[in-house]
Amino acid sequence: MADLSSQIEKDAQALSLDDDPIEGIANLAKKAKEMAKQIEDHEATLKEMKKGYRKITEEILPEALNEAGMSSFVMDDGSSIALKKFYSASIPKARESECFEYLRERGLDDIIKNQYQVNFGRGEDELAKQLTEALNREGFPFSHKMGVHPKTLEATMREQIEQGREFDISLFNGFIGQRAVIKS
Repeated sequence: MADLSSQIEKDAQALSLDDDPIEGIANLAKKAKEMAKQIEDHEATLKEMKKGYRKITEEILPEALNEAGMSSFVMDDGSSIALKKFYSASIPKARESECFEYLRERGLDDIIKNQYQVNFGRGEDELAKQLTEALNREGFPFSHKMGVHPKTLEATMREQIEQGREFDISLFNGFIGQRAVIKS
């Protein structure tokens, strides 16, 4: 990782803005576009490699070991291969009711978790407080999470600053910078 980082830094320095700033900017933007394409290609390759790895480790090798009547195998380099059982399950969205009923009928409903979420908008703090009090009064166990979505906070900070209003950037670990956005 450090090698890649230093190579990127060298490439950026090689594309300096010394003689012709416009040409330098164009070269940097071109390099950024090339890197974006390389990242996209590598991510696609990684996805395919993981798929191939799963095919080999979850299908081909187990079949080969079973056909040979083996449950494990030691290779020349000392590494070993052993068959290990694993389980995978999911509840298809289209069959949720059916799956939940199946679990209930078998006394497995304790694994079904019910999570309630109520969204309160701006200016509805009093309603949120009333709901909290009602849940407490009735003895319902609940969790209450309070937060601000990061993008909402960023937009609020931007609005306040652009409108000339006071906003404590350091309190929110804020930062104002510049980013080059390249569109093809």
